Amino acid sequence: MENETEEYGFYSKHIFFCTNERKPGHPRGCCAEKNALKIRAYMKAKIKEFGIKNIRINTSGCLDRCELGPTIVIYPDNIWYNYSSIVDIDEIIQDHIIGGNVVKRLALTANQEEIKN
Repeated sequence: MENETEEYGFYSKHIFFCTNERKPGHPRGCCAEKNALKIRAYMKAKIKEFGIKNIRINTSGCLDRCELGPTIVIYPDNIWYNYSSIVDIDEIIQDHIIGGNVVKRLALTANQEEIKN
């Protein structure tokens, strides 16, 4: 069945960056105030620089993990990440996108409610 669905896919991975913006001081915070757009642009440029094909990087509205943000999700892998810098994005590119391994220190679990230190 998996081979059957490959025929319909266009990208091997689709990465969504939450870029939701809320009013300053909102109790849940927002990814936009944590440089989400700038870091998304960085990841997009790095993917292109590495010549990685069939990857789509998009902005998204709220992914509803605000307290854990900034947040990205990679499909079809269904892996959610928190990041704080381009160093984290470099690690996600190298280990997850290129290497196929989850970056456990940045990965968010399904029921996680706060950032691990």
